[in-house]
Amino acid sequence: MTTGHDEDAETEAASGDTARYRASVPDMDCASCASKVERSVREEAGVESVDPRPTTGTLVVEYDPGTTTADAIRGRVDAAGYDVAETTTETFAVPSMDCSSCAGTVESALSRIEGVLDYDARPASGRVAVTYAPERATRGDVVAGIENAGYDVVESEDESPSAWRSRRALKTGLGAVLLVAGIAVEYLGLPNPVVAGVLGRSLTLDWVLYVLAAAVAGQSILRNGWYSVRARSLDIDFLMSAGVVGAVAVDLPFEAATLAVLFSISELLERYSMDRARTSMSELMDLSPDTATVRREDEEETVPVDSVAVGDRVVVRPGERIPVDGVVRDGRSAVDESPITGESVPVDVDSGDEVYAGSIVEEGYLEVETTAPAAESTLAKVVDLVADAERDKSERERFIDRFASYYTPVVVALALVTALGPPLVVGAPLETWFTRGLTLLVVACPCAFVISTPVSVVSGITSAARNGVLIKGGDRLEAMGDVTAIALDKTGTITTGELGVTDVVALNGRDEDDVLRCAAALERRSEHPIAAAIVAAADDRDLPDRDVTDFQSITGEGVRANLDGTTHYAGKPGLFADLGFDLEHAHVEADGGVVVDPATCEHGAYLDLVNDVVPRLQGAGKTVVLVGTEERLEGVVAVADTVRPEAERTVARLRELGIDRIAMVTGDNERTAHAIASQVGIDEVHADLLPEEKVAVVREMTETAESEAEARLPWNRGGGGVAMVGDGVNDAPALATATVGVAMGAAGTDTAIETADVALMGDDLTRLPYLVDLARRANRVIETNVWSSLGVKAALAAAAPFGLVSVVHAVVIGDMGMSLAVTGNAMRLANVSPEDEE
Repeated sequence: MTTGHDEDAETEAASGDTARYRASVPDMDCASCASKVERSVREEAGVESVDPRPTTGTLVVEYDPGTTTADAIRGRVDAAGYDVAETTTETFAVPSMDCSSCAGTVESALSRIEGVLDYDARPASGRVAVTYAPERATRGDVVAGIENAGYDVVESEDESPSAWRSRRALKTGLGAVLLVAGIAVEYLGLPNPVVAGVLGRSLTLDWVLYVLAAAVAGQSILRNGWYSVRARSLDIDFLMSAGVVGAVAVDLPFEAATLAVLFSISELLERYSMDRARTSMSELMDLSPDTATVRREDEEETVPVDSVAVGDRVVVRPGERIPVDGVVRDGRSAVDESPITGESVPVDVDSGDEVYAGSIVEEGYLEVETTAPAAESTLAKVVDLVADAERDKSERERFIDRFASYYTPVVVALALVTALGPPLVVGAPLETWFTRGLTLLVVACPCAFVISTPVSVVSGITSAARNGVLIKGGDRLEAMGDVTAIALDKTGTITTGELGVTDVVALNGRDEDDVLRCAAALERRSEHPIAAAIVAAADDRDLPDRDVTDFQSITGEGVRANLDGTTHYAGKPGLFADLGFDLEHAHVEADGGVVVDPATCEHGAYLDLVNDVVPRLQGAGKTVVLVGTEERLEGVVAVADTVRPEAERTVARLRELGIDRIAMVTGDNERTAHAIASQVGIDEVHADLLPEEKVAVVREMTETAESEAEARLPWNRGGGGVAMVGDGVNDAPALATATVGVAMGAAGTDTAIETADVALMGDDLTRLPYLVDLARRANRVIETNVWSSLGVKAALAAAAPFGLVSVVHAVVIGDMGMSLAVTGNAMRLANVSPEDEE
């Protein structure tokens, strides 16, 4: 169970570009007060609707978040002379709430509690998020409301017994035994004496056994049905209770017992399958340890992880999980960050490096200085966002909810007509037609196709989180599956975002190490990124430093210094041309890896730097630095933002998945952009773009993708779309404009995690095709689940009035069978992994 922070109100997404603001206004307790508040709030620009509710002291406002804010609306309430009360958001674990019908019953019960402002029941994860005003409702009131609806609230899901060890399972088993005994007495010729007589009717042993089976196995059904009556909810519990009671009332005890036992087994199987679906989420939550070893005043003590404060030093030994986000202050180790980034290869960390909660220390000893409380760690944010994923419903899920709101009443009405119409109109046998109506009543349950989407969403999003991909909700997962075009930023996405030496060309008798050592000595005192890349390359080769004196920066050209007493230069080709060098004729013994055939003269092989080497390097998007003395040119060093090794394969894999339009959008120059794009297989390049120009490109791509999708499937409005992949900060406007914004390398970056629709936690571009593949499979699974369950329900509904199917068929196939089928199909999403992409 988790508790949210206190806040003045609850703000949530409503629909489209509209947001909803809910607030508790205790003093707004009459129509006059409500009118005053409404007039004041309507004066705020951007407010679209105002719904004051004086009977509950609640204010609901829908507004345009691009025009106004929740704080501004609160100010208008204050201006009317009314205080907005503080609210608390808390999430309750309700493991027995495992279907949409259960969720509806819980929400109906919560809606009647004064002081409860908002609620969100999530059956796929077995949780209920409730926002309430502590001044008007207590936590105990909320718990009582949920439990009065027939569902137990537990402090920990570990307290809840498994489906097959619950009291309901025991009662169902006893009911099944009684049902089998009744069948044996009735059909196998066993003694069937009269047990009792009631109102002139003799009750035989088989009748008693059937009724006892219905009463024992149906106890939970009847209890929940009573709660549904109180909540005025036309749900599965009410329908099954009506069926059991009605069957006994018209003297059909066998049908009543069969319905009670089979439906109870169905509910247990559904609970079991939902528990399996929830296991992956529980595993994600268990990644962070409950305790931490803290060093205080040279002593170690083990404390609850929630009590670790920012600045505390946490001790982590080999094999242990890091309990908090922090910075290494002592020690060195390889750390498995796969719980956060999905990367299976451990990374080496040393003093000053960041580490994340949930990571595993492979070897060595670390002391980590805490930089964030446990509740605000990167892992905690991932868990919270995954747990909230059910809140943002996909378009398919909203369609199913709308359909179910019509489907159930229509089929219930058809069941009543079937059960009562023929006997009353034409005198047909009541027993026959009541049984057929009872079958239709079972078919009226929409559980299978209503649960088909949320269980798929939870399975897909949880699987993605375990592989280092954070998807912010079911609507984003659905949208990603519909994407037909992708825009990629260059720096930090296609490339690493870090400059590195790519080529070294040794000239005039020097070798590569000589050239790089000389260049590094000259550049070591510079703070320019190119200089840092050259120095890093020399350090990687462990090249010794040289004695540097009289260092001088030549503005716009390069640098000059004495190395071991000899004047050297490093800089642009123009600097050496000004020094009088013939750059068209530089002698070489090897080309340093540059694909240029040297020419020959009487003195040996030479290169034309001006017309061949330098243009070719610059054409590949590289910056060229020449190195030499006043008398001799010693070599050429090329520096570039290095392309990610997986970038080319990623682009190819995206095309295999059907993403035909892949574009690079970058603020870099045209030459560099085209050079990088050609290396990775991208043929559409938009370069030299300002942030607002990136937005325009993404908007054009989105409009084109959506229009092409509509042309292919005219009935599928809203299909198509564009995913924009960037760093989550510099590309924020373009990410917000795209259908789906995907941030790279988001681990430890709050802005990216909070603003992007999808966050790739690690710097691994292979997660992008994995994301596309997962999202598309999720959409296919959802569509398969929905249409198969609808098809089965339709077939059963059509056959039931003609007596072609029985209550057994309706429960075993239409309810139990389809619920298990859609859940099992959804669980297949857990098998999609990035390794498939690699």
